[in-house]
Amino acid sequence: MGDAAWSATSPTLLARLRQVPGDPGAWTAFVDRYGGKIYSWCRRWGLQEADARDVTQNVMLELTRQMRKFEYRAGGSFRSWLKTIAYRAWRDYLSSRRRVPPDGQESVLNELVDTAASNDLIRRLEEESEREILELAMAQVRLRVQPHIWQAFVLTAIEGMSGAEVAVQLGMQVGSVWVARSKVQKFLREEVRRLDPGGDEPQAPS
Repeated sequence: MGDAAWSATSPTLLARLRQVPGDPGAWTAFVDRYGGKIYSWCRRWGLQEADARDVTQNVMLELTRQMRKFEYRAGGSFRSWLKTIAYRAWRDYLSSRRRVPPDGQESVLNELVDTAASNDLIRRLEEESEREILELAMAQVRLRVQPHIWQAFVLTAIEGMSGAEVAVQLGMQVGSVWVARSKVQKFLREEVRRLDPGGDEPQAPS
């Protein structure tokens, strides 16, 4: 799958922003979803509230700049691509701040340049992208199966109910409950592979 094809077919927020950078809906959702992760990372590594907001805004703007110019290679992993642009965004942001550090932020930047801090940022963004891909996959699979099949999966895999309990609640045979759950899990794996070809599967409910 080429870069343009991936952007056109993938519903992920980063794909939408890469295709239409000015999409206000995608940008708002991106801020809500990924901005919170960056902000909490800033606070985790000792930034004060105002500094954390400033870093969050600038890193997110740098992320969108990077995603417009960095090619997503056919057959590659979406999460590997995200990891690369996150690393480049953070590196470029630090470089620009070091040239002209804001008053009182030099020590803050020295703290954040630590390898453990940058790795932690990338890990948090990767985890959020995995969560987004899994949620998108679940939304698609829910439309493909009958309501009782989906409910059997949710009640056993997500809510932790026993097969016997679910069978009584849904009026199914116990064996049919487990068949339904297995069917949904299979569809989820297929949908995740479609959304992120070449990537490792996010941790699905089991």
